[in-house]
Amino acid sequence: MAFKFEKLNVWKRAVELSNQVDILTKKFPKEEVYILTSQMKRAADSISLNIAEGSTGQTNKEFNRFLSFALRSGIEVVTCLYLAKGRNLIGEEEFVRFYDELTEIVKMIQALRNTLK
Repeated sequence: MAFKFEKLNVWKRAVELSNQVDILTKKFPKEEVYILTSQMKRAADSISLNIAEGSTGQTNKEFNRFLSFALRSGIEVVTCLYLAKGRNLIGEEEFVRFYDELTEIVKMIQALRNTLK
């Protein structure tokens, strides 16, 4: 592992979340492709992308800033879940599974931020 972020469990979980969101959104109807599907995938991808970008060659202050972006992206995915559930695109079981994973990822990001202060 050549990069600092590759050792971070939160980054690994965020990458896996992105892959799972990709699978989930492939079930969404075509009319959501440029709406909720796109938004949800970009927000999910942004979590791991910001963790990676902020961890490499940055000061702790700058890394903390990128972790803040990652945190916000996680919350954005949570809101996308509520929208998907409200539009009957996902069921309660899928909602809870993703919601619980996002809760853990957000907690992990916040814990990492706390180590940088």
